[in-house]
Amino acid sequence: MNWDRIEGNWKQLTGKAKVQWGKLTDDDLDVIAGRREQLSGKLQERYGIAKDEAEKQIDTWSASARDEWFVRPQDRV
Repeated sequence: MNWDRIEGNWKQLTGKAKVQWGKLTDDDLDVIAGRREQLSGKLQERYGIAKDEAEKQIDTWSASARDEWFVRPQDRV
């Protein structure tokens, strides 16, 4: 998935991020604001993992993104 799309739709995706990384707080997600580097840093901080592991997790998560992640609830039929 194109990270620009994730960043641009971050507010819609915070729930998906919380499911993936439950230790991230709402405040963390607000600070991250879709920026990949910020997400990596917060994962390192919250989970005590190395940068390469955080990047690997982000790659896996973003690769699993589906178009339906980006549909706003009010737009669903």
